[in-house]
Amino acid sequence: MLMKPEPLFEAVEALAQGNARVILLSPSGRQFDQCVARELALEAHLLLVTGHYEGFDERVRETLADDELSIGDYVLTNGALPAMVIIDAVTRLLPGVLGDEQSAQEESFSDGLLEYPQYTRPAEFRGMGVPEVLLSGNHAQIARWRAEQARSRTEERRPDLLENLDAADTGTAAGKSRKRGDSPAK
Repeated sequence: MLMKPEPLFEAVEALAQGNARVILLSPSGRQFDQCVARELALEAHLLLVTGHYEGFDERVRETLADDELSIGDYVLTNGALPAMVIIDAVTRLLPGVLGDEQSAQEESFSDGLLEYPQYTRPAEFRGMGVPEVLLSGNHAQIARWRAEQARSRTEERRPDLLENLDAADTGTAAGKSRKRGDSPAK
């Protein structure tokens, strides 16, 4: 069963008012990630169109949506959860949402790497200690340690992120959005 174009076109046209970026959520869209979340956080008005059943009539995909996003390589029963994931990831990047603006800048994926290990008090717990460098008070050494740990953790757990980071550094990263009326990339 496919979602018919008439009600979707009517709903989007009633809500978009010409200035909204219309995003279709589907498994065939470009991969949603932190970079895309930052891109969407700059938009004044987003309209997320979610599917159900088998998806959408192709005319919706071809002419109504500005962009098409997927949250991963798996299929869900509908687009409600992907919409919530995107809303949460984008909203937390908006000014004033997190109490401290630095919170969104210093975490996993903010610079293309996983976040470094974090510790709190006590300095020793059940024989496990906090790394000495973190107790040193030397901010330059702590920053170096954190950068090394972030890179090491990423190499170990998500080497694909390093490949993407290297590709972005050389300007080969892909993933451009399209505008209504443009044909989707095949």
